[in-house]
Amino acid sequence: MQMHIRELCVWLYLDVLREHVTAKTKHHASASTDPERKYCLKKASFVHSFKKIRTPFTSQTIHKAISNKDQHSISYTLSRAQTVVVEYTHDSNTDMFQIGRSTESPIDFVVTDTVPGSQSNSDTQSVQSTISRFACRIICERNPPFTARIYAAGFDSSKNIFLGEKAAKWKTSDGQMDGLTTNGVLVMHPRNGFTEDSKPGIWREISVCGNVFSLRETRSAQQRGKMVEIETNQLQDGSLIDLCGATLLWRTAEGLSHTPTVKHLEALRQEINAARPQCPVGFNTLAFPSMKRKDVVDEKQPWVYLNCGHVHGYHNWGNKEERDGKDRECPMCRSVGPYVPLWLGCEAGFYVDAGPPTHAFSPCGHVCSEKTTAYWSQIPLPHGTHTFHAACPFCAHQLAGEQGYIRLIFQGPLD
Repeated sequence: MQMHIRELCVWLYLDVLREHVTAKTKHHASASTDPERKYCLKKASFVHSFKKIRTPFTSQTIHKAISNKDQHSISYTLSRAQTVVVEYTHDSNTDMFQIGRSTESPIDFVVTDTVPGSQSNSDTQSVQSTISRFACRIICERNPPFTARIYAAGFDSSKNIFLGEKAAKWKTSDGQMDGLTTNGVLVMHPRNGFTEDSKPGIWREISVCGNVFSLRETRSAQQRGKMVEIETNQLQDGSLIDLCGATLLWRTAEGLSHTPTVKHLEALRQEINAARPQCPVGFNTLAFPSMKRKDVVDEKQPWVYLNCGHVHGYHNWGNKEERDGKDRECPMCRSVGPYVPLWLGCEAGFYVDAGPPTHAFSPCGHVCSEKTTAYWSQIPLPHGTHTFHAACPFCAHQLAGEQGYIRLIFQGPLD
């Protein structure tokens, strides 16, 4: 059986969470994770998806549909006296994958809130989550062209989706029901695909039935945005999915085939180190540490002055006490600004090309290709309930400075 693989790259450190997800989804041969913050979606060995069949209205039918443990359904509560239930049945042509904060069995991929700069899932435990327990579901066709579509909300352990009185909901022109979840599921499709020519798209909200809308005034407003009929809920390579607390990057098999591999990134690291860049102050040779040691500052670690891009080794020269010691004066050009260690961006799925690592995000110091930094610095990522800002894809830190990134200036060996 041919497997068609997709990946979800997450602005989230899985840590022990990945083991939990793997164990939890053993009944889905299609659901798996790896240590690099990725979820891999593959064709399942058995049917696990559902499609709408009918809309009952009588109270007896509604009670029967909700209490039927073998029946999947979506309940729309219009008032205390009126509820509309839409029943779903098995669909042999698709696979369903559910994403959310809940650790219950219906959720295939558990996500928690992304804390900028956090290094493990334990760093997020004190944060009050804004991610829905059953945030969304992705429906993938089992046969070519393997189209994947996203829908807001996921079925719970009782095989139901409940939209309460306060949730935004409405009846469509053809008599069907639709609605939005509390904090919503937002999607952005890049223009020109996920390539070195990519440009940011427009953020949209996806409904429970997969329709596309402009954004609400605030994230949880009851008034929906305008329907965008010319757009669909079909995911494409590079689509961003925001769950109000975690942002996911959708990668396709074809897209990944053009993405640099971890082996390629390691070769680039070794190539930089082989050039023996030197600290212009201490004249010691600098070297990027192994990507396996990405959280530990090494004594040979390159450091950069973020205002000018000059790369040095670590030293105590140029502290500015009048600025609480947070800024340093570059000994090469005298510009004053933050002084941070440089880290190679290890997640290959975030790269839009295979170019050399010549630029770094500011203020975190993650290094990747020029076109990759340029792309992500243009992406307005949802933050909170109504704001957007660009962030480093490797650590989720909000970008700073005029561009959000800098060109690195290395000094070669004197010999």
